Amino acid sequence: MLHKSGNHVVGKGGSLSAELSKAFAALADPTRRALVARLAVGDATVMELAAPHSMSKQAISRHLRVLEGAGLVSRRGDEYRKPVHLEAQVFDLMARWIERYRRQADATRDGEDRAS
Repeated sequence: MLHKSGNHVVGKGGSLSAELSKAFAALADPTRRALVARLAVGDATVMELAAPHSMSKQAISRHLRVLEGAGLVSRRGDEYRKPVHLEAQVFDLMARWIERYRRQADATRDGEDRAS
């Protein structure tokens, strides 16, 4: 579970860097990205998430455990029947991290353009 630490959202007992690493690593897999894309539309059960994929509900559950470990999704109750929910907090954290470095890259490029 995530909590706010100053201006950052950090997992219980984790550092900002570790949380970002887990989230980006979880999203490195195309199946997990597809699951996130589906969950962005709304909550879904494991059975619903497995339907468009040529894999078992157990395989989908393994992918969901990775996403859960990264704080990207949550589920309560029965592993297969309860809906899986997308957690926006971690995506906000990732977006802020990306935006910070995008702005720095833009500033560097603008400085180089003026120096030319």
